[in-house]
Amino acid sequence: MQNKKFFGKVINFIKEAITELKKVVWPNRKDLKNSTIVVISTIIISSVFVGVIDLVFVRLLTFIIK
Repeated sequence: MQNKKFFGKVINFIKEAITELKKVVWPNRKDLKNSTIVVISTIIISSVFVGVIDLVFVRLLTFIIK
């Protein structure tokens, strides 16, 4: 009895997931390319910023300790 309820819930979940996926508006190749460029450039800029801040703090603490 419990197996039937479990499998019924699983099947219902899969049906609902498929229904929701049909509503999704998928990006085209141009939008995907532009979004990827934005994400990669943001990661690079953030990494450089964090690296510079880290370098400044290391130099500052090294100066203070000596």
